[in-house]
Amino acid sequence: MYILNKAFAWLGIAIAALSTIFCPFVKAPLVGRWNLYQTDLSLFFITHGILAVTVIFLFMRKVSLFRWMTWIFAGWCVLGLTAVYFKINNYFGIRFFDGILAKTLHIQWGWFFLFVGAVILLFSVRKK
Repeated sequence: MYILNKAFAWLGIAIAALSTIFCPFVKAPLVGRWNLYQTDLSLFFITHGILAVTVIFLFMRKVSLFRWMTWIFAGWCVLGLTAVYFKINNYFGIRFFDGILAKTLHIQWGWFFLFVGAVILLFSVRKK
């Protein structure tokens, strides 16, 4: 049997959801800092979709399903970071242009808050 700490769950959901909107994830030289919506649209919508399903399970008090969704969300965050990293480093498929692009685009501190939200969600469920 699992015990859900609702305060931690809501805090993790709030940090994860707000970090995708307000925190920069990639820095482009002329455009500025991009949040997750500007970085990759599908990554943004899938992230918020997973968070929405997690909130539904939180409202329904399905703790085991909520626990599964927190693990899926944490895995999705890792997959999203690696996808953005490889997209920056292999965008054109030509080594010269990819090297120039990788030197100009930088991953920013928004990923930290997304992972903090995922870790708080993971620690909001514990065994009895």
